[in-house]
Amino acid sequence: MTTVRLVDPLGRRIDYLRLSVTDRCDFRCIYCMPENMQFAARHEVLSIDELYEVASTFIELGVRRIRLTGGEPLVRKDLNGLLYKLAGHEELIDLSITTNGSQLAGRAKELNRLGVKRLNISLDSLCRERFAKLTRADRLEKVLDGIEVARAAGFKRIKINSVIQRGVNSEEVYELAMYALTRGLDISFIEEMPLGVVNSHNRSSTLVTSDEVLKALSEHLSLNAVAAVTGGPSKYYSVKGYNNHIGFISPHSHNFCSQCNRVRLTAEGKLVLCLGQNDAIDLKEVLRDVNYTRDALRSKIIEAMKLKPAAHGFEHSQDVQVIRFMSVTGG
Repeated sequence: MTTVRLVDPLGRRIDYLRLSVTDRCDFRCIYCMPENMQFAARHEVLSIDELYEVASTFIELGVRRIRLTGGEPLVRKDLNGLLYKLAGHEELIDLSITTNGSQLAGRAKELNRLGVKRLNISLDSLCRERFAKLTRADRLEKVLDGIEVARAAGFKRIKINSVIQRGVNSEEVYELAMYALTRGLDISFIEEMPLGVVNSHNRSSTLVTSDEVLKALSEHLSLNAVAAVTGGPSKYYSVKGYNNHIGFISPHSHNFCSQCNRVRLTAEGKLVLCLGQNDAIDLKEVLRDVNYTRDALRSKIIEAMKLKPAAHGFEHSQDVQVIRFMSVTGG
């Protein structure tokens, strides 16, 4: 049987699925959710079997990279069952997880054994007080311990993700870069995205562009752009004297939409075709239909690709452009 490939109206091949397994998290990062977040009711969240049904259908349709996200995916107690099933697909070239690192000390070896090849670990500060303010959780040491356990566990690649905010952690970019490089880790610096209404800060005044971070790092490090294209949106630089890379995710200053190869499924079964748009397709409705068939789900996904927009349209001047919080969409 000829494999159907997912292609959008602009000819972009969709081969990457970011699968949110929960909207819940043990942190309350100020750019990700409000302090008193209202989470989805348990019955509204897809079961492990439903998540696997969607994922395996996407694999049939040519998806070769899957990243499990949240919320914090490791708070989902039945996650291992999904990982075990996904790892059985030889077609997948990459199975990865984005995590805040809080539970890695006790889980990293197990995740590696279950077939997870890569980890993306969020770390926005190495200062305990600042970390606690950013995450609303005083657990920096726990995260750092988890990173060390993960380093020893044998993952193919570990990357640190740091969202940089002016006047908050912008003075730490070099320290964060050196923390990663000296431990054999990659790091990506991320421009904050206008997702959900936040009251802790004004996004237009705290935005730090990738060019600003690059300039600050170039005062201390010799950086050279890497031509190779990866599965994600980061633009990478090699660093003289180190084997790992520094990346930049720049939704504001350097739009990467023309090369977008991914879609996202929320924990409630909404297929999000673009992180920067409010529109989503309800796959849970298909999954829970009494007359459900795999063909019906496959057809819904193929049809959805026609609605993938050309670009997200993030602007510096507009504070909130998408109602969903990042924790709802999945990273």
